[in-house]
Amino acid sequence: MPTAKNYNHGTMLLAAYIRNHIIDMTHLGGSSHVGSGLSIADILAVLYGDIMTIDPQNPKLENRDRFILSKGHAGAAVYAVLAEVGFFKPEKLKDHYQNGSVLSGHVSHKGVPGVELSTGSLGHGLGVAAGMAKSAKLRKKNHKIYALLSDGECDEGSNWEAILFASHHKLDNLVAIIDYNKIQSLDTTENTLALEPFAKKFESFGWNVIEVDGHNHTELKTAFNEANIHSNSPTVVISHTTKGKGVSFMEDSVLWHYRSPQNEEYQNAKKELLNNISRLKEVTSDA
Repeated sequence: MPTAKNYNHGTMLLAAYIRNHIIDMTHLGGSSHVGSGLSIADILAVLYGDIMTIDPQNPKLENRDRFILSKGHAGAAVYAVLAEVGFFKPEKLKDHYQNGSVLSGHVSHKGVPGVELSTGSLGHGLGVAAGMAKSAKLRKKNHKIYALLSDGECDEGSNWEAILFASHHKLDNLVAIIDYNKIQSLDTTENTLALEPFAKKFESFGWNVIEVDGHNHTELKTAFNEANIHSNSPTVVISHTTKGKGVSFMEDSVLWHYRSPQNEEYQNAKKELLNNISRLKEVTSDA
């Protein structure tokens, strides 16, 4: 059975392709949330390229792992990784955010193979994922459910209800991932509503907590593998990331939450990303 582990370019190169697609998609459609997508490219590349059990030829495979993008505004990144691993042709990404396209700005499952849930209103994805994990337990299924949240989204009380629920029911088949880039829509998380001590909050709610560099593929793989063997409680992987990662002038900038890359900005971003792809291809061929 085909799985994500069949991706043959390596997860670093997969992340580079995801970032390149994000810039193209948001440029062509005039959409925003560029920084939010770039920050999760490495997480998605590791999950879809090395960790999750999926079959692009059979998107509804019964024992597939489920992925929920709770921070639905970063939908371009999910569409990009789905195209790269074979759920649909990459050419379809050009339709993103266009009138009549199924590839809406906030991720949608309607007509898009590989997307489990439409999201956009923050604070809902983890609750749905916890329900899916509980359902799997009741049906004695052994697949995993992964839910990727933004840090700003953790301001929502509904998440903490889900965190309580998951711990109470010992949902060790549930893995939450926090994109901890420390910038939300208009300011830093610290200035908006401070989250620290973040890890201790999850620990006090009874979760297994793993903190990683969210751009280090080795750390991410180790964390997800540890989560897969952990028992009796859910796991949260707090991933320290950089908003806008991969494009130097977008990194750590609140500007690129609502901005679309156009004209010289687009050209400069593309130059950086394509240079990185070329470098990674050389490394891969040398290996």
